[in-house]
Amino acid sequence: MSSKMKAAVFVEKGRIVLEDKPIPDIGPQDALVRVTTTTICGTDVHILKGEYPVVKGLTIGHEPVGIIEKLGSSVSGFKEGQRVIAGAITPSGWSHACLCGCGSQDGAGTKHGWQAIGGWKFGNTIDGCQAEYVRVPDAMANLAPVDDGVTDEQVLMCPDIMSTGFAGAETGGIRIGDTVAVFAQGPIGLCATAGAKLMGATTIIAVDTVPARLEMARRMGADIVVDFKKENPVDAIMKLTDGRGVDVAIEALGTQATFEAALRVLRPGGVLSSLGVYSSDLKIPLDAFAAGLGDKSIRTSLCPGGKERMRRMLGVISAGRVDLGGLVTHRFKLDQIEDAYELFANQRDGVLKVAITT
Repeated sequence: MSSKMKAAVFVEKGRIVLEDKPIPDIGPQDALVRVTTTTICGTDVHILKGEYPVVKGLTIGHEPVGIIEKLGSSVSGFKEGQRVIAGAITPSGWSHACLCGCGSQDGAGTKHGWQAIGGWKFGNTIDGCQAEYVRVPDAMANLAPVDDGVTDEQVLMCPDIMSTGFAGAETGGIRIGDTVAVFAQGPIGLCATAGAKLMGATTIIAVDTVPARLEMARRMGADIVVDFKKENPVDAIMKLTDGRGVDVAIEALGTQATFEAALRVLRPGGVLSSLGVYSSDLKIPLDAFAAGLGDKSIRTSLCPGGKERMRRMLGVISAGRVDLGGLVTHRFKLDQIEDAYELFANQRDGVLKVAITT
């Protein structure tokens, strides 16, 4: 095996390029995974634009499907040649945060065991997955086997987009019979729509403006779609609910406008479940917040990771409860990843998600 591999590397603001890098070394608790399929996330675009800082020279990407090439000496329960995924979030499994069920905020190595966003390592604090190989830390806590009966593209959404979107529905505490609004029907919003249906919402309102995304939202479970360029989404949703508002509003874009709209359509005592990555300060309007007396909850989520979460996501796919393969609209080889970034970052040609194969 060669000692070098191809990897998509952050060079500077506006530039992620394909370079040769050494194949990662692994420690006793790690695994080396040969990546067969990965993708580009909206968070990667935030990195590309300089809106989220990472060190120069870092390999980007956090959504791997692949095959175990090598196992660390302390890893058991897996074998080389096994097909696996690892979550975008790779908790250690043993920090205080992990043992409290907050693996996404894993503070392994800190005095108190907590660190905001600490579970997000791939393409953030360690080299990521848009490469021929990736080192998976704490492999026994993070690798999940993939059944032969499903394709890479069918499970490609599990590491991040599916887990994040479903988390929006879960954190919102959706109950059977709820009315739910999902603002923005990009890949995460579409998964939030699918998650709301799985959790028992009986009226799901999807907000976007791209016709193909609104149609996909219907396929994912939306009962009503609102085009915010044709009508004010707050007015439309309040009219649809006879002025009551929704039980749960999911914000899946990360802008002041969508956050505020989600808050304004929320009934008293409802939950705003925020999934967006924000790049500026948010303001909470006094009237929409009922002066702090409306019993409204604002909850945020970072994609849950770890092997048990991945097992559950894979189980949903294998059982046919949702089909997310349709979210892949474009396909590229790793050698074409700079073209893939150009397409995805500029949201051209109706792109939802791209599949990058090695």
